[in-house]
Amino acid sequence: MHPAEANPLVSRLSPPPIPSVLAWAREYKGGRGPLVDLSQAVPGYPAHPEMLRLLGEAAASPTTTGYGPIEGEGVLREAYAQNMSAVYGAPVSAGHVHITAGCNQAFMAAAIALAGAGDTVALTNPFYFNQETTLSMLGIKRLLVECDPENGFLPKVSSAERALAGGAKVLAIVTPNNPTGAIYPPALLHELFTLCRKYGAWLIVDETYRDFLPEGYGAPHPLLTIPGWEDTLVLLYSFSKSFCIPGHRLGAITAGVGVIAEITKVMDNMQICAPRAAQVAVAAAMPILADWRAGNRLEIARRADALRAVMAQLPGWEIGALGAYFAFIRHPFEGLTSAAVAERLAKEAGVVCLPGSYFGEGQERFLRLAFANADAASIGLLADRLA
Repeated sequence: MHPAEANPLVSRLSPPPIPSVLAWAREYKGGRGPLVDLSQAVPGYPAHPEMLRLLGEAAASPTTTGYGPIEGEGVLREAYAQNMSAVYGAPVSAGHVHITAGCNQAFMAAAIALAGAGDTVALTNPFYFNQETTLSMLGIKRLLVECDPENGFLPKVSSAERALAGGAKVLAIVTPNNPTGAIYPPALLHELFTLCRKYGAWLIVDETYRDFLPEGYGAPHPLLTIPGWEDTLVLLYSFSKSFCIPGHRLGAITAGVGVIAEITKVMDNMQICAPRAAQVAVAAAMPILADWRAGNRLEIARRADALRAVMAQLPGWEIGALGAYFAFIRHPFEGLTSAAVAERLAKEAGVVCLPGSYFGEGQERFLRLAFANADAASIGLLADRLA
């Protein structure tokens, strides 16, 4: 008799990383004061009361208890398309939008629609770990595009071109970046788009943290104004962070209508439709909570400033990159792995963060701090804890 075996593409993967880090935190005895949790990217403030009211109302309605359109509720697709048009100064229609159950699902659905087992997708190094494990379990090969630590962890265009010339069918990037926080300038994004177009590859841009760009930043990029963008570009988004509803799992894909049709086939098998009550509630909340969301952008910027001030006081610690929601911090402990440093910080100093090694190759000297989780006062505690 031979025991049945699990899919090796899945069983070879490590367990989900966040629970392992939270397990370290549970061993903290409280000796340095309250726990400062900078591990998972969750908004460190509650959803607006009006958002909660709309969610409750929609959830209590019989109209949201049945299956909805696979592509998403018409009211949300329309509201989000209008939002995209305003943000980018380019016409985006509801037909360009597919609603998903969070941005992780948006990436998985897009990956399945655009690449198959044995194909190659290029990711930046460091990468967002859920994207890398998604490709791995689908049997999709990955190439890594190097990011320059001396230049705020921006991807090297020459490295991206090597990956595309080497046969990558898709280049997937995250900006503002997870894990580093790096904000990719519009000119760089245009350059990467042009490269993908040259090699007949897709460019997936995960913009989960787009709503937390600096005030007055303007359009994140010009790509939606380029004629024929639909043949190259796929944009991913999450409603979780700016509306403070990660538990309601709501994301969006913006792409050409042909790609949306392919993603609809994937979604019908994966989910049928994203949570309906949350879709209806967010569609109503988008215009109502615009000012509140703008205020949150400023609050996150204050938290970023608080972390910069802390790091300026700590000899040996360096900011590799910082922006939107995350900072990638170089620790001073040359002989220790990033996991060993993160474990000691959690257990002994009550500071929970993620090891750089979770995000790619050669990242042992770095830690990811999700500073948006904590208010400025809690961030101020890091000066003593890290010292």
